[in-house]
Amino acid sequence: MKLSIIIVSWNVADKLKENLASIFQNQAGFDFEIFVVDNASVDDTVGMVEREFPRVKLIQNKENLGFAKANNIAIKEAQGEYILLLNPDMRIMPNTLKNMADWMDAHKEAGVASCLLKNEKGEIIKHVRRFPTVWDQLAVVLKIPHVFPQVLDKYIVADFDYTKTAEVDSIRGAFFMIRREVIEKLGGLDERYFIWFEEVDYCKQVQNAGWKIMYTPEAEAIDYIGQSFSQVKRGEKQKYFRDSMLKYFQKWHRKWEYLALEWAWKISMILIK
Repeated sequence: MKLSIIIVSWNVADKLKENLASIFQNQAGFDFEIFVVDNASVDDTVGMVEREFPRVKLIQNKENLGFAKANNIAIKEAQGEYILLLNPDMRIMPNTLKNMADWMDAHKEAGVASCLLKNEKGEIIKHVRRFPTVWDQLAVVLKIPHVFPQVLDKYIVADFDYTKTAEVDSIRGAFFMIRREVIEKLGGLDERYFIWFEEVDYCKQVQNAGWKIMYTPEAEAIDYIGQSFSQVKRGEKQKYFRDSMLKYFQKWHRKWEYLALEWAWKISMILIK
């Protein structure tokens, strides 16, 4: 089988329906399978998938397991040569899947890759990032970019050319294609992350193992951005973000950097109050 598509869903039945419909309307001309891993949605997600997309392999979690753990459940069952982690609030365009798979076939050095993402207005979503450093993350925590946005130019690769294929550090997890050999060597995503930083962590692992992280404009998809997460309260979002950032720095960086961010978060929370 050429491709396994894994979609983790949480209370976005309407957008998921559009997503699945776009996949079946724009079939790639090769065998593929689709997993929907539902994180205990309370809307009509499960019923909708069962009624309208019987070909989809539906996995129902009894609780919200987060992004990494839910994806890993399906990754263990996936049979595809490539595994595509796809957000539920995406829309596949004609030839998206074919072009992306063909591109991966031609670029064996790519362990993970993503494509050109646009929002519903047709604007390019600038999703390429450098690996985080303590300095840019301190700036984020202390909200310095609110006054001096240019301090993040290096981190967000402000001058990146989205019209050209390039090797990058990390890419957005909304459209995240992984080569099977990578899965076989590294396994799935690190489950210590509930949400945020799991794709950055995986890119770091893949790069350390000798593969490249690549961006290509040869395929294109529409990203409605954060439909599931928009339902989460602001304070809870911040907690997830803080916890994941600290776990990432505890895993990959020096102890003083982790401690600096831990204290910065404490200061930030005091200032907010």
